[in-house]
Amino acid sequence: MKNRYEFTNSNKRYYTLDYFYKQKFGKKVFKVSLNGGFTCPNKDGTKGWGGCIYCSKSGSGDFAGHPSQDVVTQFNEGKELLHKKWKDALYIGYFQANTNTYAEVNVLKEKYEPILALKNVVGLNIATRADAITDECLAYLKELNQRTYLTIELGLQSMHEQTATFIHRGHHLKCFEEMVKKLRKEKINVVVHIINGLPNETKEMMLETVRYLNTLDIQGIKIHMLHILKDTELARIYKENPFHVLTKEEYVEIVADQLEILRPEIVIHRITGDPDKESLIEPQWVTKKLSVIDEIDKELERRHTYQGFQNSILNRVHERMDYYVKENALVIDATVGNGEDTLYLANLTKKGHVFGFDIQKEAILTTEKKLKEQEITNVTLFQQSHSMMQETLKNYIGKISCITFNLGYLPKGDKTITTMTETTKKAIEDSLKLIHSHGVILITVYPGHKEGKKESDMLEELVKKKKATYYRNTDKKEAPYLIELNRVE
Repeated sequence: MKNRYEFTNSNKRYYTLDYFYKQKFGKKVFKVSLNGGFTCPNKDGTKGWGGCIYCSKSGSGDFAGHPSQDVVTQFNEGKELLHKKWKDALYIGYFQANTNTYAEVNVLKEKYEPILALKNVVGLNIATRADAITDECLAYLKELNQRTYLTIELGLQSMHEQTATFIHRGHHLKCFEEMVKKLRKEKINVVVHIINGLPNETKEMMLETVRYLNTLDIQGIKIHMLHILKDTELARIYKENPFHVLTKEEYVEIVADQLEILRPEIVIHRITGDPDKESLIEPQWVTKKLSVIDEIDKELERRHTYQGFQNSILNRVHERMDYYVKENALVIDATVGNGEDTLYLANLTKKGHVFGFDIQKEAILTTEKKLKEQEITNVTLFQQSHSMMQETLKNYIGKISCITFNLGYLPKGDKTITTMTETTKKAIEDSLKLIHSHGVILITVYPGHKEGKKESDMLEELVKKKKATYYRNTDKKEAPYLIELNRVE
């Protein structure tokens, strides 16, 4: 089945950083990890001592350079390994270890500017905390952003305050949110770190963190599995009171769920972590990074989903059309509306045919125009109620592969003109005669208006004893949902 995710040039079903960089810079771009020798306000007593409970001695910079070396030496050593494979690559200096804005601006300049002066360096990624960017620092970042590709990475880990307290994050959600707004006001790119598997967090809590991030103006995300590392407070807690650590299967399922609800334009900078094997206590499966990534890819492929899939029920409708409709199929769009589904079906049935019904002349004319613009000829439109389908297509009884309904009113049209319960009921009963033995009826229901609620209630009763599957992408009662109805009972 075709991958419908738009931000890809590979088999990935999410917006990879590699794809983003190639689109932006036209070639391969690598991040070179650096250790600027910074500390952290959550370690030196300003906000707390010892840092977050999971943080390693290296300040989550296990693969950055050694602070005893200057940053240019670190960069050149890191670049050399990458340069052997990609001779003409571009580079981004990644200040990774600890809190990389936690210093006076003159110190920051001493670290950042030498890297920017190097050949083929196109930008900086700076990992920091939401509570460690002063107004003076922000002004410098604004100026940097005007002359290079700048990204600020903020550690959130979880939106839940009880979790933040438990892990000793040291600042509240409001602080994080305000810093995102400040950075975006200056048009600075923001990437957010989150951690799955934090103690006492349920799957739903991890999904809520992603839903929260969807409401913010962020450009990227890093998704990590919790690493329990030696010589950390988390290791002590785990030893004294072992808690559940996600299995690889649980992590893969959670990440797939998170990707399905994440806005499709948010770039995935990381989808699993790189632990220091010598320091890792649990989980051991994270050491096989490529296997984890491969399993996430397979899970999305198995589901026929992709990043942002759950943000519209229309994505599920199209996925079901892809599944059922073959190239030579005969299909019916029972509610032509603005013509989008009609065109979608026409492109699936290159050697078949689409019959479209709509009572509104405006809908038929709009669809005819779109078909003509795209030079599509395998469609016949009828300005009729869908309750007339069986009479109009009496020669096709038992031959139709798929019939689609999008109940409600014409998008951007007259909302007083809507599908009606009685005619809809007849149309669906007739549809069960029109489809062949393996055919399907796809009904998108919108209970968010008076007649739509009546249709929803009617359909629930109508399909009660039939082979029906419900698809919902939200818990909101008034949101559109999909009913998949098969002839086989």
